[in-house]
Amino acid sequence: MYTPSKKILEKYANVLVNFALGGGKGVKKGEVVFLQVPESAKPLLYELRAAILKAGAYTITEYLPDNYQRGFFELANENQIKFFPAKYLKGKVDQMDHVISIISETNKYELKGIDPKKIMDRGLAFKQYKEWRDEKENKGKMTWTLALYGTPQMAKEAKMSLSQYWNQITKGCYLDSKNPVLEWKKLYKKLEVIRTELNKLDIKRLRIKAKDTDLIIGLDKNRKWLGGSGRNIPSYELFISPDARRTEGFISFNQPLYRYGNVVKNIKLWFKSGQVSKSGASEGLNVLKEMVNTKGANMVGEFSLTDSRFSKITKFMGETLFDENMGGKYGNTHIALGSAYMDSYPGDQSKVTKKQWQKMGYNDSSVHTDIISTTDRTVTATLSSGKEIVIYKNGRFTV
Repeated sequence: MYTPSKKILEKYANVLVNFALGGGKGVKKGEVVFLQVPESAKPLLYELRAAILKAGAYTITEYLPDNYQRGFFELANENQIKFFPAKYLKGKVDQMDHVISIISETNKYELKGIDPKKIMDRGLAFKQYKEWRDEKENKGKMTWTLALYGTPQMAKEAKMSLSQYWNQITKGCYLDSKNPVLEWKKLYKKLEVIRTELNKLDIKRLRIKAKDTDLIIGLDKNRKWLGGSGRNIPSYELFISPDARRTEGFISFNQPLYRYGNVVKNIKLWFKSGQVSKSGASEGLNVLKEMVNTKGANMVGEFSLTDSRFSKITKFMGETLFDENMGGKYGNTHIALGSAYMDSYPGDQSKVTKKQWQKMGYNDSSVHTDIISTTDRTVTATLSSGKEIVIYKNGRFTV
């Protein structure tokens, strides 16, 4: 069976520890890095720990057994599902300066057949933990990144051999180059040029049109485009948190959503006055509907575009982290149902109250689920002056 080489894993760990964290600057001596690593990604855990220790930082490790969730949901009663270990999690947030979370699965259908309400209730129970993390991040005192470690099961789901799957990871993260960190810095400079141009535009709303889509996304004031932060590896996207109250129309997604130990296929969403008024799927509709019924998950928290010229990911991976950055002929469009990214606010996020976030239309939820389409679509911006300009066409930004 294919195993990524030690050299590749060392490069991977170096990118995550000495670049992705700290907003592209890496960790500092004396900082605390919290590692969340599944059992199936154990080889990468050793390299991450080594990179952190060599940087003079400290590690706290959460090692997650494979196929551990299903038994909990099968046995736990309502009180156990809603149990929130507040003291432990608050202490964890207080102590950590950075978080590296590795996505690696041995069963992408682990929770199939489990009542999706139980899964959503568990997420709601841990919302306070998410808020504590967000608050610390908004103050500039914590950073995080996500990365992927491929398994035979993940490769099989994507209809690839494990070596082919890892080839996508290796190329997508620049691990096949002599200096991956340098390559990421070069890419982020290119993205920054486009991001700067987008942020110069006084955009009031976006219209996304395609054969299967006609969607209005409201923007207006108190927004900026984001990207190139190291938050995810890989990340080629430019994204923004819209005014969730102003979404109108319908959108279809040609990529399956693997989420909550289930798969949801051929998703279509209709919006009215900002909220999902109707949802459809050819598979996993019960999971989708339960998610949408979760508070705040019926509104949009993020709108994102990936330019086909930059993405090195050319194949479906069956994992959102990579699929939301997939290039191909027409690039990538995705929205996230649920919580917004508060750092899309151009001012000091730490000084904004909950009421002010609501007044500006920044969505709040325990959910943040990205749903992806790689079909051809045109994105037109309407400026405050009333002028319309195309900002994205044929899989590329046009600004």
